[in-house]
Amino acid sequence: MSNASNGTSEPRTFEKTRTSETVLQRITALRAPRLLLGLELALLLLAIAVGVAAVVIIDLTIQGKVTTTLLPTGALFIAALLALHFTIRRIAPDADPLIMPIAAFLNVIGVAMIYRLDLAKGLSGWGADSVRQLVWSAVAVVAAIVVLALIRNHIVLFRYTYLTGLAAVLLLLLPMLPGIGATINGARVWIRIGESFSFQPGEIAKILLAIFFAGYLVRNRDSLAMVGKKLLGIRFPRGRDLGPLLVFWLAAMSVLVFQRDLGTSLLYFGLFLSMLYIATGRIGWIILGVGLFLVGGLAASQTLEYVNRRFVNWLDPFADPFNASHQMVQGLFGMANGGMTGTGLGQGYPEDTPLAQSDYIIPSLGEELGLIGLFVILAAYLLLVGRGLRIGFAGQDDFGKLLASGLAFTIALQVFIVVGGVTRLIPLTGLTAPFLAAGGSSLVSNWIIIALLILLSNSVRNRPKLVIRA
Repeated sequence: MSNASNGTSEPRTFEKTRTSETVLQRITALRAPRLLLGLELALLLLAIAVGVAAVVIIDLTIQGKVTTTLLPTGALFIAALLALHFTIRRIAPDADPLIMPIAAFLNVIGVAMIYRLDLAKGLSGWGADSVRQLVWSAVAVVAAIVVLALIRNHIVLFRYTYLTGLAAVLLLLLPMLPGIGATINGARVWIRIGESFSFQPGEIAKILLAIFFAGYLVRNRDSLAMVGKKLLGIRFPRGRDLGPLLVFWLAAMSVLVFQRDLGTSLLYFGLFLSMLYIATGRIGWIILGVGLFLVGGLAASQTLEYVNRRFVNWLDPFADPFNASHQMVQGLFGMANGGMTGTGLGQGYPEDTPLAQSDYIIPSLGEELGLIGLFVILAAYLLLVGRGLRIGFAGQDDFGKLLASGLAFTIALQVFIVVGGVTRLIPLTGLTAPFLAAGGSSLVSNWIIIALLILLSNSVRNRPKLVIRA
């Protein structure tokens, strides 16, 4: 009797088709990570090539020959980047392939500009900012590798919500301790160990605060989101639920008053507000938070001399262009000198701007790369932040969603505060552009953010939905 007569032909054909589809899915699942990692490696090599080409152009323009000044430390940094890529290949093969190359691109562009400023100042060897920047870059990438190796699953961080909050507070208080706290450029946000080593603990604190905010809001989101009274069509929270907002507003004002750092206080409070809005979806929180910060900022501008000076320079930078607002005016003239296409690497005068390698590296790049070059840099930031938010929206658990979004907003807020300050959109603050500006503590913290985003993006693919109970 044939298979058709006994009714077994159709089930066997269906089973064969189902088996073929399963094999095809497995092959596709195996090939997808390889394709992603191949793309990541190609983009990483392209970013490194851009940085090497920029350094070569600067050498030929200023010195007339190619030198090996950055070769030892540059090779160390490139080796660290490749080690990070292969660590991702092993630990997080499903991670987003764009995150790490974008960070590397911004990092090498920053190193090239700092090297150009070193040549203008006659700095070389270990005394050059560019050499130290490459060493710190390698250290920061190694820190990212350590994070990837130690934290295989981001859910582990949820268990230590309040511990990370306590650690963040302790780090914020460290600069206030006598003996190790140091005031640099008017802000007391540094600790100094020995004669040559200084570190900004607030850079690590911002990561711990993002973890704490994510865990806290997951545990308390219902009470913050569900109740409240409506006014003009907007639901505002109850008075009893305003406690967290007031606590972190007071913390931000304390940083502003005691540590004399407007940018850091704005970053911390903006991070809390953005994550609070993502968790609750209520615009009332944003209105109240922005209102509170504006009131605090205006009060500080009338009572604190250094805040008032920043506001005066912001409103009228040409009132005292040779003294109080000299840095801002020089930065504005530098960007104007660059125009649309820039003067070319090594052919401008960015060294005339004070702190051109740190606070004002954006105007330095704008002068020599022009508006087009700045658009490319800002587009890289936009893509990096967009990938972070995409990870948050596609996350499998509430904690991961909030954490990815918070880390992305951390980078976005820094860029907004820095670029807004140097272009007079907002008062100038003391923050530095992520990955671009000179500074070891900033590099370490931002590369740790990259490592956490890589872990979170890896957890998005091929994972069952996770349920976190507070």
